[in-house]
Amino acid sequence: MSEISAAAVEAPPSLRWRWLRKHPTLILGLALLIAIAVLSLAAPWIATHNPTAINPLQRLKPPTAEHYFGTDALGRDVFSRAVWGGRVSLVVAISVALLATVLGVALGLMAGFVRWADSLIMRVMDGLMAIPDILLAIALMAVIRASLSTVILAITIPQVPRVVRLVRSLALTLREQLFVEAAHAIGTRLPVILVRHILPNIVTPLIVQATFIAATAVLTEAVLSFLGVGVPAQVPSWGNMMADGRNFVAVAFTVILFPGVLLALTVLAINMIGDGLRDALDPRLANQL
Repeated sequence: MSEISAAAVEAPPSLRWRWLRKHPTLILGLALLIAIAVLSLAAPWIATHNPTAINPLQRLKPPTAEHYFGTDALGRDVFSRAVWGGRVSLVVAISVALLATVLGVALGLMAGFVRWADSLIMRVMDGLMAIPDILLAIALMAVIRASLSTVILAITIPQVPRVVRLVRSLALTLREQLFVEAAHAIGTRLPVILVRHILPNIVTPLIVQATFIAATAVLTEAVLSFLGVGVPAQVPSWGNMMADGRNFVAVAFTVILFPGVLLALTVLAINMIGDGLRDALDPRLANQL
């Protein structure tokens, strides 16, 4: 009986192939991001040199068998710094997406269901959104000591209002639904209603929003590092690498080329995953495919 049930539940190969054909953007984005993640996580084993080791005799060398991506102005191996730098971008992307989503959900649900808190929370969110993200992040970095954790905090704060506004709008719609009113009528407590009835209905847009926040976080971290207000200069990151090499583009353009390509591919992969998830999880779009 169990074998029959398992066979019935398992999707036929034709259906799995159809699903893959319907969502090539999602599959391609996942494959690209996984490849970049594996490359970064395997940095201790695949890096050919110490990413912080300085060798003045090897300054601005072109790509060779010893230095796959060449060297920078201090003689550091660009390939090793690039694969290690991917770790910074991935940590920032995941951390900012999780923190912004958790904080945004908490504040958005409070604004949607607690009427006295709605006005206060949304006015604060409107004030944060009135300041451009990068300027707010630079201002925050100016008053706190530069480190990876402070960069994550500085990028997270400007992203929270977007999640709050999304969750609040969904909560205002859902609280008028009959199943929520029925839960209120039988005396169900508000925390239980939020967990059982509201959160499951807002997961899909939250996942999609989180992917776009992750892509924005990767770009913002690179911009902050490029401007010199991100992670410390000695930490290998794609933004720091491009900042170090901007004065030597005419001599050795590979110093900027390779970290720039990795940065662009990472952002592209995350955005493709977000677009693919939106198409796959939205039933209205799924029926049109």
